[in-house]
Amino acid sequence: MTTGELDSFATWIEELIRRRGFDIDSPRGGGKSRLADEAGVHRAAITRLLQRQSMPDLETTRRLAQVLQVPVRDMLIRSGRLTEEDLPLPSAPAGPAVAGGRPLTLEEAAVALGVPADQREMFVRVAGQFLPDGTAAAAAAVAAGSRAPRASD
Repeated sequence: MTTGELDSFATWIEELIRRRGFDIDSPRGGGKSRLADEAGVHRAAITRLLQRQSMPDLETTRRLAQVLQVPVRDMLIRSGRLTEEDLPLPSAPAGPAVAGGRPLTLEEAAVALGVPADQREMFVRVAGQFLPDGTAAAAAAVAAGSRAPRASD
């Protein structure tokens, strides 16, 4: 680890700590102690990081990530310990499909879930509201009798 990596990480985490409401700037603000208490780590680990003396160990990093509401992955990459290639994000799972590999429509989902025929139109309208932008309109069209939107649309 280089001094530049430690400085860059410390600068990033300082801003994150401030945004989360910990007063680390005033001598009697208590932010370092409060952060250490909430994370269950030694105050000295926080002080060493903020003074750019040392990087926190992995357990301290994990605990700080939880308190600061940031993914551990981001902390490890920002710290320079690992790269994005070392910790790739999982690919998005494919939506449910029917025979032939095409995506399942909301109407087909309603049938598969056993929604009674007289309630399927309502199911399609309601379920369509939870789909990404653009598919809610397609769900409304289905309810009106047009093409059924696909769950992966």
